[in-house]
Amino acid sequence: MLPASTAALMARRVATIGPHSPLFYDKPLELVRGEGVWLTDAQGRTYLDGYNNVPHVGHANPVVADAVNRQLRTINLHTRYLNHMVVDYSEALLGTFAPGLDRLFLVNSGSEANELALRIARQHTGKRGILVSDFSYHGNTTSLAELTTGLAVHEDFGSHVRAVRIPDATGLDAHAEAALCRTALAEVDAAIASLIEAGHGLSASLFDLIFSTEGLVNVPAGYVEGLAQRVQKAGGLFIADEVQSGFGRLGSRMWGHQLYSITPDLVTLGKPMGNGHPVGAVVTTEALLDEFGRRNMYFNTFAGSPVSCAAGLAVLGEMSDRQLIPGALATGEFIADAMREIAKSSELIGAVRGQGLFFGYDIVHPGAAGTPNPQATKALIELMKDKGVLISRIGRDDNVLKMRPPMVIEREQAQLLVDRLAEAVAEVSARQG
Repeated sequence: MLPASTAALMARRVATIGPHSPLFYDKPLELVRGEGVWLTDAQGRTYLDGYNNVPHVGHANPVVADAVNRQLRTINLHTRYLNHMVVDYSEALLGTFAPGLDRLFLVNSGSEANELALRIARQHTGKRGILVSDFSYHGNTTSLAELTTGLAVHEDFGSHVRAVRIPDATGLDAHAEAALCRTALAEVDAAIASLIEAGHGLSASLFDLIFSTEGLVNVPAGYVEGLAQRVQKAGGLFIADEVQSGFGRLGSRMWGHQLYSITPDLVTLGKPMGNGHPVGAVVTTEALLDEFGRRNMYFNTFAGSPVSCAAGLAVLGEMSDRQLIPGALATGEFIADAMREIAKSSELIGAVRGQGLFFGYDIVHPGAAGTPNPQATKALIELMKDKGVLISRIGRDDNVLKMRPPMVIEREQAQLLVDRLAEAVAEVSARQG
């Protein structure tokens, strides 16, 4: 039963924003404070945040908050006026990309970034066709709803869109992995050919290269490179959606696309960019920006404001000053090792997935050859909440635990996460019996 104050707030919520906006957990949490990796509910209970990537450098980060406060008390306008903060941030952000990816559009969100990237691609190529995965989500505009395959939307799937299955090489030897890659790339070839035959051509592909919505899929070696090569050879632009995988979350690189030998034409950014302040970006080449800019008077009232850029610059400063990328690598390896040990004790666990500070488990039916077990997955998430740790789930079968804590998580906090996970796995395993 919900506390009376929380139940009253729920009633007010339904009476205003309606009953269809989703909430986590059977008994929703009313959260009132955050600090670092900790969240506190209305009853004063504290939870370790093992899920949220928007507060990238920690909930209520004082450096970011002070930067936003100072700038808001100084001036906040849009990019139709000159302001050094916008240029300072743009230079700093572009400095994290490889040469050639040297221009950007500032926007308000990941959805807007992906929408703009598709618009640029359509105008550049003169084509409409889009290639996506068969279980993905990239935002909530009309154009993006028409290519959404990973959650419920009322819009019809676009006739100009083709979806391909992302291959999972987990547990395969080198020979089987290579064969899987060939088969999957043949599917890409067929999808591109289908778009061309239907008269749409190929304007772009849009993929999150950690394949998070798909369930943190472990793609075979050479697959992403083969995918990018095919898209670009067909005249399309390769868009890397870095909303979830970017800003050092994977530990070894700043950006997810840097894990592969590819050069995207467009990179889209969002969620963690402003640590809770709404800001996103499309990073691209000088040629593509100039081509689009000559044809369109593009501006945005709120994107690229000095306040947004102050938030973004503070996030980059915190990442550098606190060495959060090497920290994500070290802490991620510690968590992965601990998770592999936990997996040895329970048939409930299939593969350990992810890298850096984006990780999870396949949860399966014991003795059923890896059959997805969404019921046990949900039970684990609810039990973890009861134990004071917040996580979630993803994947086409809702059976992959999803954990991506703020980048400021430390070893002691990571130990608490895996200790509670071990307890929860043992308890749910016993129930499954």
